[in-house]
Amino acid sequence: RGRSRLIAEEPDVGLDPRTLGSRPDGFMFSYRTEFALKEIMSSGGAEDDIPQGERKTVTDFCYLLDKSKQLFNGLRDLPQYGQKQWQSYFGRTFDVYTKLWKFQQQHRQVLDNRYGLKRWQIGEIASKIGQLYYHYYLRTSETSYLNEAFSFYSAIRQRSYYSQVNKEDRPELVVKKLRYYARFIVVCLLLNKMDVVKDLVKELSDEIEDYTHRFNTEDQVEWNLVLQEVAAFIEADPVMVLNDDNTIVITSNRLAETGAPLLEQGMIVGQLSLADALIIGNCNNQVKFSELTVDMFRMLQALEREPMNLASQMNKPGMQESADKPTRRENPHKYLLYKPTFSQLYTFLAASFKELPANSVLLIYLSATGVFPTGRSDSEGTIKECSLILGCCFRIKT
Repeated sequence: RGRSRLIAEEPDVGLDPRTLGSRPDGFMFSYRTEFALKEIMSSGGAEDDIPQGERKTVTDFCYLLDKSKQLFNGLRDLPQYGQKQWQSYFGRTFDVYTKLWKFQQQHRQVLDNRYGLKRWQIGEIASKIGQLYYHYYLRTSETSYLNEAFSFYSAIRQRSYYSQVNKEDRPELVVKKLRYYARFIVVCLLLNKMDVVKDLVKELSDEIEDYTHRFNTEDQVEWNLVLQEVAAFIEADPVMVLNDDNTIVITSNRLAETGAPLLEQGMIVGQLSLADALIIGNCNNQVKFSELTVDMFRMLQALEREPMNLASQMNKPGMQESADKPTRRENPHKYLLYKPTFSQLYTFLAASFKELPANSVLLIYLSATGVFPTGRSDSEGTIKECSLILGCCFRIKT
């Protein structure tokens, strides 16, 4: 749990809703940022000397930046279960980040001169967009969004947005960089880009070594454990084979459109369909990385199709599909639960069953350490809990 906390995004300080004031244009703008804006605008000379157009550019950028942070922080308050309640919120968040990204591209020179925009700040925006795509993949099981997350994470690395962070005496900025690497590794693992994973692990190792050498922080041991986890994960899942040319080929557990097996003669299709899946990892001392065990990793891929081109196949995240577009088979929706409590397991199970479409099946994959009760009371309690779960599982919603 502690190592997963390192990878998780922490809320931005100063964006508590109680400290925000309303604006006529509908944006919420923090007083802290408003004060900082005045400082920035006056730092380059007399504030009155700044052209009105450039002043408006900086102000609009700060509005978009504050709004994006507010919406991003609000994602933590969305329910983790259910498939419909969060879509509109994700759509609004994507809209604001799209505007923010395009705005900083169009007005880069003014923001550099008047706002003092740094490259690591651009990297933070790109990293947040990558996180949005990744979390949208987790909620929809649509693998095309993994490719979008990979595109933004790759751009950060290729354009060296975080290259100047190590020159600043601010450990919190270095931690942002380390978290970016950890998230990028997770996405690459899910896309089976093992060559990139190995390069990222080496770079992350160098960054952690530099971080621990420069700053005497309490999380040094935990970051080293992150490295050990990903190394063990790669070693435990050697998804590589040699072809006839003795070159390494990365194998995938996902279903390819051209690789689906043919139906046997006389087989009837369409009676039931797999719509939902609970993938639960609850073993002790199991190889994992970021609350994703090796067996959960393999199982979730077995329930997915290979990613398709998002731009040509899908609308923007959070928006409804067009009715005149050709239909395509969606991946079963999945919940990934790592060492949940019984109440958490039952909550996700109930929510999944409640939204199960007609003529659909819910799959439960449970990988757990066996328990052998020694007393009568323990045995009865275990049977009651199992009966409660099985009573929900062995039903087909029609």
